[in-house]
Amino acid sequence: MFFSRTRNIWFVAALGLTLSLTACGGSTSKEQAGKPELLSAAPATVQTVYKKSCLSCHGDGLQGRIGPKTDLTQVGARMTSEQIETQIRKGGSGMPAFQNLKPEEITAIRDWLSGLK
Repeated sequence: MFFSRTRNIWFVAALGLTLSLTACGGSTSKEQAGKPELLSAAPATVQTVYKKSCLSCHGDGLQGRIGPKTDLTQVGARMTSEQIETQIRKGGSGMPAFQNLKPEEITAIRDWLSGLK
């Protein structure tokens, strides 16, 4: 009984570690396909907010780390400015809402992302 319980605990711990490494923070080969120059060319406010709130899931090159929907390199071509703002404010499709951002931060991120085509 003790051995079985210990083995289950180790299994759950290993599973948790594996899942955490494959989620937002995990590194993928697609990361090299990103465009870090997009972020480095962004205004300082955008860089600060992106690094704090977006980088873990969208990557330092905006390439997306957890599937094609998280690729932001050309998000302005597939979403309107209003859709981008709604996505940031309300979340959805796996993305959390970012209600803690200031209105001017949301505007800055929205305007920058809208221009990525």
